[in-house]
Amino acid sequence: MSADVVGEPYASGMLATGDGHHVYWEECGNPDGKPAVVLHGGPGSGASPSWRRYFDLSRYRVVLLDQRGCGRSRPHAGDDLAALEHNTTAHLVADLEALRTLRGIDRWLLLGASWGSTLALSYAVEHPDRVSEMVLWAVVTTRERDVHWLTHVMGEVYPEEFDRLLALLPPDERGGNVPAAVHRLLLSEDAAVRDEASLAWCAWEDRLAAVSGPPRPDPRFEDPRFRLGWTRLVTHYFGHHAFQADDAIVGRLDRLAHVPAVLLRGRLDIASPLRSAYEVASLMPRATLHVVEADAHGAGDDTRARIVAALDRFAG
Repeated sequence: MSADVVGEPYASGMLATGDGHHVYWEECGNPDGKPAVVLHGGPGSGASPSWRRYFDLSRYRVVLLDQRGCGRSRPHAGDDLAALEHNTTAHLVADLEALRTLRGIDRWLLLGASWGSTLALSYAVEHPDRVSEMVLWAVVTTRERDVHWLTHVMGEVYPEEFDRLLALLPPDERGGNVPAAVHRLLLSEDAAVRDEASLAWCAWEDRLAAVSGPPRPDPRFEDPRFRLGWTRLVTHYFGHHAFQADDAIVGRLDRLAHVPAVLLRGRLDIASPLRSAYEVASLMPRATLHVVEADAHGAGDDTRARIVAALDRFAG
């Protein structure tokens, strides 16, 4: 195990999608190792080098990519509204298949977190024969009920903070699809309106990330370009419930009956309902769900250790 090693990429490039997007990808580790692909969260967080630390890079060939509209991919949602065009879960799934083919990979392990777990599950049920194993943490399905939980249900827990977010919206939109309403503000031609909405959504995310005590601001949100791009992508996807039917994942999990999987969720992760992860695990015969009692949405020491242990086991 070498979870503290961060290997530099030995290959990188841009995947031209044919519809205006260029998706950044890179590979690190052992070119002859077990293939794995990293699916970052957000949507819009981008694939940071920290993801490499989970892998024994002497045994894994790790592919990382920045999903459409974020990171080093172009166009960037913080610069150009064109980044939101041709940008749905189906497009991201197609990008993964195109990248797998481009890199000559037959099957790969999927490592994903938060939104990345939704994307991993969406890809897996669409291409089950291309998935060797799955390791997913902060598991969420981004269904309508998950988005309702993230907003209105948690608004009952943090009413003052939620009301500050709602105050930006027209009164007739406050009881409905909050991400979609915030998204419309993020598309405004008025930079002040965009920035106010972006800051408000980030403040709400920071509130949910801290179970107790004052929120701890995410330092990434200090960058105006990242903040605008990230909030545009998050509300774009959440406002459309991942652009998928409610049963797009859970209604097709029988296709993954052969796939070994380790799913992890923090008991204190209030960003989405634990039942969603529990439901997914219950419909995958070869899945094991770890409920990590002391962890919230981010991976604490216990979660990180379990991720590394699962990846070491699947490395063979």
